[in-house]
Amino acid sequence: MSTQEREDKKRGISRRKFLTGSIATFASTILAKDVFSQAKDLSPTKKTGTRLILLGTGGGPRTNKMRNQSAWVVIVNNVPYVVDCGGGVSRQLVFAGVPLRDIRYIFITHHHSDHNLEYGNLIYNAWASGFKGKIDTYGPPPLEKMTKLFFELNAYDIHIRIPDEGRPPLVPMVQAHEIYGEGLVMQDENVKVTATLVNHPPVVPSFAYRFDTPDRSIVFSGDTTPCDNLVRLARGADMLVHEVLHKPSLTRLHARIPNADRLVEHIVGCHTTHIDVGKVAKEAGVKTLVLTHFVPSDDPSVTDEMWIEGPKQNFNGRVIVGRDLMEIQM
Repeated sequence: MSTQEREDKKRGISRRKFLTGSIATFASTILAKDVFSQAKDLSPTKKTGTRLILLGTGGGPRTNKMRNQSAWVVIVNNVPYVVDCGGGVSRQLVFAGVPLRDIRYIFITHHHSDHNLEYGNLIYNAWASGFKGKIDTYGPPPLEKMTKLFFELNAYDIHIRIPDEGRPPLVPMVQAHEIYGEGLVMQDENVKVTATLVNHPPVVPSFAYRFDTPDRSIVFSGDTTPCDNLVRLARGADMLVHEVLHKPSLTRLHARIPNADRLVEHIVGCHTTHIDVGKVAKEAGVKTLVLTHFVPSDDPSVTDEMWIEGPKQNFNGRVIVGRDLMEIQM
């Protein structure tokens, strides 16, 4: 190889390195801009008034691809009030643009795992995200014991992070309030929360909650059969967020789950069908019915139209088929 050929080869290699570097730099710039754009889209938006976001709309303890487990958040003047903590609630709040460090209030309707599985984890994740202050939690017993045991379970990690990362002690920041019967649960400058007992055997007590804010009233049924207590609590509310069961589809659910006889018996005996939920909404005189806690939660053959046709037999108001991360416009 001549001297000229060697020089040309060196220049070729240098040119390829330059082009490769330029392309990589260009791609990195585009990627960075795209990531920044996505980050801006996910950043929390400050809004006044009352907002409702459905974090998880699936019913039952089995994890599936279609719906997260039960969780909702009412946001009043940018203060979030979380209702139920099914698996994945922390991540869903992040996707919804609700900063975990802003969590101050958590309400549990009843102690089935699809409603409380991430109760302790949400508290921890708020703390790990920079929360400072106080978290008040509300729900049926044994809420206090559950809170204490969660802290014991994670004591090693918590105790290490306090000095190592300069975090404040977590345990004194959380106050669990057990609810034993109906009546006023809490009230602050944004919201008045009232509870009533509902019928969800064998889980006793099991509660529904009503949130009255300066501009809206929202009722969460929890898990229940059609129930006079719930009708009274929801009387005249702007919105009823109610669990729903599509009974005709239970045959397919039964076929997919081994030894499901007892499960199907439980489902039918302690939930509300898509037909009966319309009767509840009509009797309560609510303006909007939001369907949630879908059972089955992972059957794509049950269309939105099929969910709606049941309540529409009795209820003439607005019916919304809930979806994960849907924000309901009031």
